[in-house]
Parts: sequence; structure tokens; C-alpha cells
Amino acid sequence: MKATIIDVAAKASVSVATVSRVVNGNYPVKEETRQRVMRAIEELRYVPNIQARELNMQKSTTIGVVVPSLYNMFFAEVINGIEDYLSRDSYSLLLSCAKNNPKQEAKCINDFISRNVSGIIVISPNTENIETNFYEQLVQHQSIVFINSYAKLPNISYVSNDEDMGSRMALQYLLDYGHKKILFLRGINSDSYQIKEDAYIEIMKKKGLYNPAYIVNVGEGNGTETVDNSMYKLMDMMLNLDATAIFTCNDLMAVGAVNACKKMGLQIPRDMSIIGYDNISLSHVIEPKLTTMDQNMFALGTNAAELLIEKIQTGKNKKVVLDNILIERDTTGPCLR
Repeated sequence: MKATIIDVAAKASVSVATVSRVVNGNYPVKEETRQRVMRAIEELRYVPNIQARELNMQKSTTIGVVVPSLYNMFFAEVINGIEDYLSRDSYSLLLSCAKNNPKQEAKCINDFISRNVSGIIVISPNTENIETNFYEQLVQHQSIVFINSYAKLPNISYVSNDEDMGSRMALQYLLDYGHKKILFLRGINSDSYQIKEDAYIEIMKKKGLYNPAYIVNVGEGNGTETVDNSMYKLMDMMLNLDATAIFTCNDLMAVGAVNACKKMGLQIPRDMSIIGYDNISLSHVIEPKLTTMDQNMFALGTNAAELLIEKIQTGKNKKVVLDNILIERDTTGPCLR
């Protein structure tokens, strides 16, 4: 039978209130008494009721995190960073998947609010929810942190990578290798993809190399189907377009590009250079190993958690922007065509 706080109090010969004070650490207790209570807790294997403790303290220790997908390892790395930081402050994490759907994202948020979470972190928030003022109304009574958001709203803290600069670095890298016909792969419903596309269009127009036909939307960008969708889309495109390089919005799309080249008998990087974005673990276990932009995924998570705790405690909003790093591996090389 599960031990209760009453059992602990009886074994330690103290009051229930004293056990509560030891567990919550909210009132001073004599060291000798505290040690006696801790021994009783250990012997009885007592696990405190978190909900009861939160009700007593009138404070939630739970944080809600919304992700667009559970299939992209990028989000797993970010969540790992969030959880690592929250555990230092004795906060727990609730996770919900929006499935790249604005209505589902709003539902995830409302579910968290009904569970009385202390704050919410939203990874790659959906633009539609931002444009409909969903978040502007929400921040009046809820602490929010956005990770990698294109739009900026008042009363929200932000953590992001400089994806605009990272995209420019990736494209300049390909241009320096002599590539002029560069395909651009993106997905739907993501601010992150739009940031990269805007940079791509601007740079290619300045170089006199812009061709709207070279922009490819593969649909779902973070699902189980992303790799295959990217592969089939590119196989169709490359029959008609004489591209020599591909820049993708994430590494799942880049893996699809690698698979497309293999199926078409193209040598990488001799016939086609490919550069991804994120530097998920998959990027350095495929063959050839993927050149990509490192998005500091773990640091995104730890910074977001830190800003949220600060927002909860002080009400202050902050913005943190991390630099991207080019990771050069085996899928890029000089243009030989």
C-alpha cells in the first residue's frame, strides 16, 4: 500500500505540518527533525503528491511545451535542452504536439491553460495563430516564450537562431563553389521556412540568378513522409531543371535530396551538392555525411527555459538570438558542370 504523509509523520514522530515543511522547503525546520523526517520518507518510500503540494503553495511547477512534430529530431534536441534546465529549478514538463496544424496548436495551448501550467514554450509557432491575435490575447494572463518565430509580439520572450544569416551563409558557401542553379526546398506552415525563403530570394535576385521554378514546397516538413516527399518531388524537378546544388530548410528534406540523387544515379557532390539545416544526429550517420547549418538545438532549449522562468518570476521579457555554424561534411563541393 502506498505510504501517505500521515504515515511519514507517525514514523518520524512529528506533525503532518512538519513533514509538509520538510518536503516543500518553505519553512525552517530543525536539522535533527529534518533528518528524522527524511529517514522516514526514505524507509517508507513516500512520494509527495505534487498536485496537493501545488495547491498548498498556490503555485504550479509545471511548464507546457508545444512542438510542431515528434518526428523531426531537431525538436527532440530542443526539448532535451528545455528539460535539462527546468530540472535544475524543480519544474516538470508537459509536452503536446501541434502536428503542424494551427487549430491543433491553439488546442494544445488551451489544454495547458486548463491544467494551470506556470508558463508555455512554443517551438516554431504557427503564423496563422499569430495573425489572428490568438497569442496577443493569451499573453495578458500567461507567460509565453517563442522559439524560432518569424513574427514578434509584445509581452513575449523570444529565443531564436539567426536563420536569416545562417541561410545567407549557406547560399554564399554554394555560390563560392561556383553553383548558380540552386534549388530551394521548403515545407508548409513554418515561420522558419519563410525566413530562409526570403533570404534565398533576395540573394538570388541580387546575383541575377533567381528563378521561381527553383523553389520547391514538399508539403509537410517535419513528418514521417518528409524524406520520401522530398525525394519524389526532386526526382520530378531534376528531370526538367539543370540544377547543380540544393539548399534545404531542414535535414529531413536534405536526406530526401540525397536519396533522390542516388535513385537518379547522380554522384554527390560531383553531380549535385546538397546542404541541409539543423545538424540533427541523422546528418552525420547517413552516407555521404551531410553538410548542414548547426542550429544550436540544445542551447535553444536551455535559453528558452531560462527566459520562461525569468518571465514567471519577474514578468520581464527578453530576446536571445544564437548564431548558426556551418558544418562542412561530404555532400558539397565545387560545381563541375
